[in-house]
Amino acid sequence: MALLTIRTQDDTILAKPSRVVTAFDGRLHTLLDDMKETLAAAGGVGLAAPQVGVLRRVCVIDTEDTGYLELVNPEITALFGSEEMPEGCLSIPGLYGYVERPLCVTVRAQDRHGQETQHIAEGFSARAFCHEIDHLEGLLFTRLVSRWYEPEEETP
Repeated sequence: MALLTIRTQDDTILAKPSRVVTAFDGRLHTLLDDMKETLAAAGGVGLAAPQVGVLRRVCVIDTEDTGYLELVNPEITALFGSEEMPEGCLSIPGLYGYVERPLCVTVRAQDRHGQETQHIAEGFSARAFCHEIDHLEGLLFTRLVSRWYEPEEETP
């Protein structure tokens, strides 16, 4: 496995929509493994393939209770409610803003072998799903911010 370079907001790849994955092969498995390692090293919650320079509909989300979820060709099939909360992004370090997201989402995707999966996420997990799927559309959270958020500095 290898650590991948996380692209930052000035990289035009982040504004491009990703292509559907059709080959569920070793290259995809390596990408997913490398993305998980990169996400863990960066200390983030989610990582989409465009953030590491790959325009494919692939993302990885670290769910605290079940570990890493690999989502290939994900799409939101249902959503419920809404909540505005602060959000950040590994591709835009140090910048945070309030974004309105659904409270609950249902996501249909495929796993690394092409098998259909369905996930229901609530709260923070729903927010992470939406954020990463937005990356696959070439949409950064900064375009959805209603107001900017500056975290309080910790006092020693």
